[in-house]
Amino acid sequence: ALAGYCDKIEVKILPDNIIEVVDNGRGIPTDIHPKYGKSALEIVLTVLHAGGKFENDNYKVSGGLHGVGVSVVNALSEWLEVEVRKAGVIHYQKYHRGKPEEDVKIIGSCDEDEHGTIVRFKADAEIFETLIYNYFTLSNRLKELAYLNKGLTITLSDLRKDEKKEETYKFDGGILDFLNEIVKEDTTIIEKPFYISSEQDNVGVDVTFTYTTSQNEVIYSFVNNINTHEGGTHVQGFRTALTKVINDVGKAQGLLKDKDGKLMGNDIREGVVGIVSTKIPQPQFEGQTKGKLGNSEVSGIVNTIVSNSLKIFLEDNPNITKIIIEKILNSKKAREAAQKARELVLRKSVLEVGSLPGKLADCTSKKAEECEIFIVEGDSAGGSAKQGRDRYNQAILPLRGKIINVEKAGLHKSLESSEIRAMVTAFGTSIGETFDISKLRYGKIILMTDADVDGAHIRTLILTFLYRYMIDLIYAGNVYIACPPLYKVSSGKQIVYAYNDLELKNVLGQMNQDNKKYTIQRYKGLGEMNPEQLWETTMTP
Repeated sequence: ALAGYCDKIEVKILPDNIIEVVDNGRGIPTDIHPKYGKSALEIVLTVLHAGGKFENDNYKVSGGLHGVGVSVVNALSEWLEVEVRKAGVIHYQKYHRGKPEEDVKIIGSCDEDEHGTIVRFKADAEIFETLIYNYFTLSNRLKELAYLNKGLTITLSDLRKDEKKEETYKFDGGILDFLNEIVKEDTTIIEKPFYISSEQDNVGVDVTFTYTTSQNEVIYSFVNNINTHEGGTHVQGFRTALTKVINDVGKAQGLLKDKDGKLMGNDIREGVVGIVSTKIPQPQFEGQTKGKLGNSEVSGIVNTIVSNSLKIFLEDNPNITKIIIEKILNSKKAREAAQKARELVLRKSVLEVGSLPGKLADCTSKKAEECEIFIVEGDSAGGSAKQGRDRYNQAILPLRGKIINVEKAGLHKSLESSEIRAMVTAFGTSIGETFDISKLRYGKIILMTDADVDGAHIRTLILTFLYRYMIDLIYAGNVYIACPPLYKVSSGKQIVYAYNDLELKNVLGQMNQDNKKYTIQRYKGLGEMNPEQLWETTMTP
């Protein structure tokens, strides 16, 4: 699809969790490879970095097209078989744990104009603990791919016995449709989003964004369909263009006065929700996870394309420009107020490690890598947790009720919350622009809330706070969620804990089958557990 030769892909979850992928692309090459003396098909499936990138003219851009991906899938599969339809014949080869069982062979004929590849595989049970595919996970990723490849039709079918379902994704609007799904209509403040799709120096650039009532910037960025969640030079180019054009057009239209000064990028991007997707012939990523684009030339290309188009967009839509400038000026005022509030808080040493919150039951160890802090709701649960914990490396910080929703409140009001300040103080990292993960006092931050709906809500509010102002903790793997049981089933001396309604149903089914008498206790909160139960079910490593 990236190469422009495929417009239809089918992904099927077959019985026994076998995966089948069908596309109508050109088909993996089957000719004898000059370097290896074997069919290119076999090389693609058995040699790392040998796929669609043998030669630059095979694919203009790729994000792993038959390079590492398919050969690794082959190596991690109990078996894999591939069919390639092209030039009127069907080529076939089967592999067992990455090794070909036979040479590539022709197994039949097809129409001259028929082309494409079919891959079926079963993951290796000797490598993976579970072989059950999550339909929701696959659905989300395939839908994302359909958005990023305008006009591409992707069908996901689940043909397992009890799971049968099918969805088809096709978005002629591409990332513009993607943006419309991400952003709720009632949160946007401008009547239509900005959108540009262009190309320069063989680099394809698709950018769309809108302004919302949110106080945060959300940019989804992609390179050759790969989600670059850490951004990179393409995002940098977009941000540079946005800052310069907003300032230039704002002054040209008389919306910015001399007293306003030059608007800062952080103020301009507040409330922006956007998507930056680029197609690059030779992408260079920072790190193995491809989370950040490193190509320096891409920044300038994206900057130029977005600048030229955005200037025209704002000049043609003066009402939109006015709304955007007004929001930015309000954001600037709020930032300045928040800065004053933060400085006041810092002067009072509220965020300094030297003055830890009084309700924190700290641990003895000072080695961050072996310490963990449990964030619990309420003094009742906090009491049980404090008594049941391992005092050497487990700290307890009880919070009072639901914390403030930072998504709506913003940093200024958030810092007025004693619960927010308690967490920041306990973690030791500070917050926002002054955040420093090297000062983290605990290797694990564990959210331990009740197993009910209220507990889930509180957990979501805490996660929102961490995501908005301490996101590096999430990326670094420091944030965990405890899973306390929802039910306790007692039968004589036997005690079984159920963590959800389905587990309870299974436990009761087994006890009914064994003709056992039992009692059920539903935990309304963690405080109903005694310290030993809380340790045994939730806090023990």
